[in-house]
Amino acid sequence: MMPFPFDITATEGRARTGVLRTPRGDIRTPAFMPVGTAATVKAMTVDQVA
Repeated sequence: MMPFPFDITATEGRARTGVLRTPRGDIRTPAFMPVGTAATVKAMTVDQVA
């Protein structure tokens, strides 16, 4: 398994933003990642999850 490259694009104190590069596309961080348990994501609409 190959690690995903992470490029830091900005810093402010200890905070940072960046880009996580995957074979399926780039993910800008920080990123909100909803977690579903038992195939549900509560308190979010279908449009927000998609």
